[in-house]
Amino acid sequence: MKHLWWKISFYFVLFVVVLFMAINDYSPVLIVGTAVMATLIFFIIQFIYPLALEKRVDRVESFLRSQKNTPGLYINYVFANRLEDEARTIMEQLMRKYKQAAAQASYKAAYGVYRKDMTAVQEAVPYIRYSDYRAYYETILLSEDGESAQARKHLESIKKPWMRSALLAEIELKAGCIETAVKHAREALNSSRGVQHYVLHKEYERILPQAVELVS
Repeated sequence: MKHLWWKISFYFVLFVVVLFMAINDYSPVLIVGTAVMATLIFFIIQFIYPLALEKRVDRVESFLRSQKNTPGLYINYVFANRLEDEARTIMEQLMRKYKQAAAQASYKAAYGVYRKDMTAVQEAVPYIRYSDYRAYYETILLSEDGESAQARKHLESIKKPWMRSALLAEIELKAGCIETAVKHAREALNSSRGVQHYVLHKEYERILPQAVELVS
């Protein structure tokens, strides 16, 4: 409802501004340019910022909860909050929407990790397009198989700092090294933003609460 109110307010103000400029014989180019620029700024504030830049967990959560009609985004909220029934429903929607194996792969791998179904993760990994994400899930598979040394070596190829730190936190947690796991978990939180920051934060609230105590 809050997001709808902001949209209505924005379009009303934009309409008033454009009408004022038109009545006062402003250049059509200037009117169009103003409208486009205002719309772009609004889009960045309302969508891009919470999606990829925001650090406030409550704001990202509000954004994700408003994305029920966008299953590719809403699934992050569902997984992060362990909503079992909705998880199945959202996955069914995504599988119907995306028919190609490469388009389904990341969702299947994430769902496999969510359900602790490593067979599903293994089947999805070869079809994941992006190398960092493919290596991320490959490292998880190695860690789950008890191959911690290979997992550590494998994650070195990952460029995204939050991924490396999150994986190290998981490896150290499995090894019972809580203090080191907390250190890496905080690194992952500090180097992540937007939706990924939210997902990590919610996960650590459950399995490693010490990691979120000093992280906003």
